[in-house]
Amino acid sequence: MDYSYLKANVERVRERIKKAAEAAGRNPDEIMLLAAVKYADSGEINYLHQHCGIDHIGENRVQQLMERWESLDRCGLNVHFIGSLQRNKVKYIADKVSMIHSLDSEKLAAEIDRQAAKHNRMIDVLVEINSGYEENKGGVLPEEAETLCRSLSQYPHIRLRGFMTMGPVCAGYEEYCKYFRATYDLIVDIWEKKLHNIERPFISMGMSESIEAAVACGSTCVRVGRILFEKPDTT
Repeated sequence: MDYSYLKANVERVRERIKKAAEAAGRNPDEIMLLAAVKYADSGEINYLHQHCGIDHIGENRVQQLMERWESLDRCGLNVHFIGSLQRNKVKYIADKVSMIHSLDSEKLAAEIDRQAAKHNRMIDVLVEINSGYEENKGGVLPEEAETLCRSLSQYPHIRLRGFMTMGPVCAGYEEYCKYFRATYDLIVDIWEKKLHNIERPFISMGMSESIEAAVACGSTCVRVGRILFEKPDTT
């Protein structure tokens, strides 16, 4: 199978990140390109890692992660879980993922901590914020995020690293920026003023259609899937 088209796709995405970062006066090296591999096969994932310098991937589904875990583990990828996570599924991924992006309740936090303790490890987590107040999406409401963050200190096997937001599908750059700026302001308020953390927060914000807006508004990680795996039109 010829996967060379992936290299061109990755280069285009990295160029978009670079230009957006430079326009915002930021260092492009501070922004992680996380490959969202929901619709990718193992061959594509391995090619991204071996030939395109992609070290971090995001899995949306527990079952899919389990099915291809052996090949992912063998090639040394850092696997992030970026989808909605049910408490009864935490036990399957607690020994596998390097970060969970979708923490949205204290009950889920307690289960992550319990399962991490079984493996004697610390799991990095991001609090997911439902910045668009969308009923069909996960995440804690913005006004409830600080309370959840404070509650995490009681769990010794969880390390709060920052925040994630999906944001609603928007018409364009300015509309995306409205949601991303509001989320970033909330993050600054919680992280720097309330939690007194010294480390900078990890901010997972922005996808294929909103890279530029997310980078302009402070994202340190963009989750890109669709445009990484587009095959060239040969017609």
